[in-house]
Amino acid sequence: MGIIWTIIIGFIAGVVAKFVMPGDNEPSGFILTTILGIVGAFVATYLGQALGWYRPGEGAGLIGAVVGAIIVLLVYGFFAGRQRRSI
Repeated sequence: MGIIWTIIIGFIAGVVAKFVMPGDNEPSGFILTTILGIVGAFVATYLGQALGWYRPGEGAGLIGAVVGAIIVLLVYGFFAGRQRRSI
């Protein structure tokens, strides 16, 4: 149930992160935003467990997943912007 819960929270987090950080270099589209949120939720879960904020098997909450999605969005925007400028 932990992975399914992380995916559901990640979906919501991706939508929230997209509203918090709109921009030109950010991914657009429903599917990509959903994937961004899911990856962000997994990043937040992994970092939270590594830092001792979450117990093993415990996933990140909505706020942690949103922060993780924003981090992933920043990284994506950095690399997507770099590729566009180099062409």
